[in-house]
Amino acid sequence: MSARGKARRRALDILFEAELRTEDPLKILAERVERGDPPVNEYTSAIVEGVARHHTRIDELITTYSEGWTLERMPAVDRNLLRGGTYELLWMPDVPEGVVISEWVHLAGELSTDESPQFINGLLARFKQLKPSLTL
Repeated sequence: MSARGKARRRALDILFEAELRTEDPLKILAERVERGDPPVNEYTSAIVEGVARHHTRIDELITTYSEGWTLERMPAVDRNLLRGGTYELLWMPDVPEGVVISEWVHLAGELSTDESPQFINGLLARFKQLKPSLTL
């Protein structure tokens, strides 16, 4: 797994843990940075901070475009995969869109249900297509 791939997975772990503990993801991130074992990659921090900063808009987009699924009905890991992927896709223009989608779909294949990779792929691909028209 690439360094950025590991950073994405670590960001997902932090986002998922924060949701399960009903804590602010920035608090969990700060705890991990302070602990430093293992060290937190700057890219992990960028994703977690970005998701926290744009959380409301990200959840609005997921809710609007996920046909037949509410946020509450999605598995928690899928919600957080989509949050991380949506942030990286829409707010980190230096990363190739195809790479972003591929990496988050790969994580879905490793960590979620059999149907999750297709669902994550479809929604992130839709955001990629709509990106020019989305008001961020």
